[in-house]
Amino acid sequence: MADPTIQTFCCHHSNSTDMAIVIMQEFNTDLYNTVCMISSSIGILGAMYQILPRETSSHSHRWQSLSVSRGREIIVWLAIADLLASLGVFIRSAIWMNFKSIMPMQDDTSSVVFCALLSAWIQYFYMATWIWTLCYAIDMKLLLGDRSGHSTCYHAFAWICPAILTTFGLTILYIPDANCHNLTSLSTVTLRILPNYCATYVLLAAVMIVNPVLYFASTRDLQTAVTCSLAQITSRERKLVQAIKLKFALTNFVYYVCWLPNLINGILLWTLWFQLPVKIIITLWYIMAVTNPLQAFFNALVYKRWSKREKFRLECCQKLGKGDKNTRLSESSPLLDPKFGCPPHTSINGSSSV
Repeated sequence: MADPTIQTFCCHHSNSTDMAIVIMQEFNTDLYNTVCMISSSIGILGAMYQILPRETSSHSHRWQSLSVSRGREIIVWLAIADLLASLGVFIRSAIWMNFKSIMPMQDDTSSVVFCALLSAWIQYFYMATWIWTLCYAIDMKLLLGDRSGHSTCYHAFAWICPAILTTFGLTILYIPDANCHNLTSLSTVTLRILPNYCATYVLLAAVMIVNPVLYFASTRDLQTAVTCSLAQITSRERKLVQAIKLKFALTNFVYYVCWLPNLINGILLWTLWFQLPVKIIITLWYIMAVTNPLQAFFNALVYKRWSKREKFRLECCQKLGKGDKNTRLSESSPLLDPKFGCPPHTSINGSSSV
């Protein structure tokens, strides 16, 4: 999972009375790592499903065709970030399962470095998924307002912003000695640990707030876009509007289901640290171990094309199919084969005959 609490476990620890050590004494690490590996495996499959190329299909509404092509690019990059994040969770959990220890020993510098790098990897790519989710909502708002998207800005925002936030938070946490458990004063704890929580949860909460607002604003433009494309509103158009509204709602719902436990966990840790409800915190960790990696799987369900059955475009199969088609055409007569592209005869009144 992507959580600043887990990142503190990468630090050296020598104080057995620290709250993190107390929590770990009641924590079944094998079960936790097993849950992480299962959920991340499902997440990897969901991300790969989204990345597979699709065949393009025609739509009755111009804006609907644009939304498929523009939205598809964002969905693919979202899935790539999800894939890399889930892969990081799987590798980290597999290594922890093998060595039977989540927290490095006191003088085990190599484990600290490896744990910190994997934590940075996971946090970076999950932050990227949050921003790509936001970019999708922004792009839908621009599309329904008949404005062009900004692909370059999306990429810059989605890849550079997580790099800055991850570097800022983890540098303060780990440098110079990766010691975040033996801090003596409250001010030191605040200066070393709190920035990483802020760097993570401020972005997470911002997307939680902004996305519903954008989708609500988009639904107001939706009916106008549908009506203007055909100058009428029929039962078919009403069903289309309702389906898109439902898709917007489910997109927000999935994001909240996957990441609200992380926000609750962070609030509880900072408000109840000296009287921490350990069982509740551990329960939240298990929930996060399930919901965080499953974001890719849920996205595969939410972002898929609802109106038509999706068809995958496999280049090797297409080349074989084209080769067979060319062979069949070369053996036929163009005068007898109607598929050869002969123009139909057009009568005076505009009707066509073959």
